[in-house]
Amino acid sequence: MPVPGPGQVRVAVAACGVCRTDLQLCEGDLPARRLPIVPGHQVVGHIDAVGAGVTLSIGDAVGIAWIAGACGVCRFCTTQRENLCVAARFTGWDVDGGYAEAVVADAAFVHRLPDGADPVAVAPLLCGGAIGYRALRVAGVGPDRPGRVGLLGFGASATCAIQVARHWGWEVHVLTRAVAEQDRARALGAAWAGAYDDDPPDLLDAAVTFAPVGSVVVRALELLDRGGTVAVNAIHLDRIPAFSYDALWWERSLRSVANVTRSDVRELLELAVALPISTTVEEHPLVDAGTALRRLAAGEVSGAAVLSVDPTPR
Repeated sequence: MPVPGPGQVRVAVAACGVCRTDLQLCEGDLPARRLPIVPGHQVVGHIDAVGAGVTLSIGDAVGIAWIAGACGVCRFCTTQRENLCVAARFTGWDVDGGYAEAVVADAAFVHRLPDGADPVAVAPLLCGGAIGYRALRVAGVGPDRPGRVGLLGFGASATCAIQVARHWGWEVHVLTRAVAEQDRARALGAAWAGAYDDDPPDLLDAAVTFAPVGSVVVRALELLDRGGTVAVNAIHLDRIPAFSYDALWWERSLRSVANVTRSDVRELLELAVALPISTTVEEHPLVDAGTALRRLAAGEVSGAAVLSVDPTPR
C-alpha cells in the first residue's frame, strides 16, 4: 500500500479508464520511462490518506489525469502551457497509475469531482474527454464561431468531442470504418457519418484525427477547406505517407496535440456537468485489465473500457 509524502494524497481507486496510450505503453510502441510501472491515467476514487501540507480532505472524491506534475517555473509553465514542460511527469508513465486499488498523486494535480459522480462514467472524461476537448481547441473549434468539424475515428475521445462541438454550435461530420460507430455518431447528433473513403457533403473548417494512422491525417487534410486546421490527437502515430502540397496549400494547418493541462481537465469536467456529457462504457473488474487491453487492441470496445475495483452490472 503506497504512503503519501508531503504534498501528496493517496486515492482509493473506484474506477480507471483503459486508454490506447496504456496499450501503447504495454506493447512497447511508447518507450517505457520506468519499469516496473503501474499503467492507468483516468483514475476516479476518494482520498483515504494525506501527506503534510495538503488542504484536501480524507473522503474527497477526486480524479487523476495524464499530467502528474510539472516544474511550474519554465517558459511553458508560466504561459499556461504546462503540457509542454520538459520536466512534466505523467501518470502511468513516470509515476504509478490507476490499474490498482490505491495510488499516490501530487495533491496539486488531482481534480475535485462533484458529489455523487459515477466513477465509471467519469473515468473516460479524464483523458479521452480532456484530450478531445484540447484537440478541438487546437483545431480552432470553440463557442465563439460556428462551423463544420470533422472527427476521423470514433472511439471514447471522439464520443466526448462530438458532444462538446455540438454544444458549441458546430456541425459535426464523422469518418470511421465501422458501420456501428457511424450509426452511434449519428445517434449523438452527427450531421453526416461515413467511411474514410467517403466524402462529406461539404468541406470542413476544422478536423481532428483520433485514429493512430498516418494516412488518416492526410485524408483529413484533403477534406479541409481553405484556412482550416487538422489537429492530430495521438501520442503515437505510424508514418505519415507523402502527400501533395495541394492538400496543405491555401493556409491549411497541421498541428499535433501533446498531453493536456490541468485547465483542460477542469474545463471539460465543468462542461460534463453542464451538458451533461454522456459516456458509453464497457466495464471490467480490475483483475481483467489484460482482457480489456486485448479487446481495445482488437477494436472490439465500443466507447470506452473502464476497470472497476468493485464492478456492478450495467
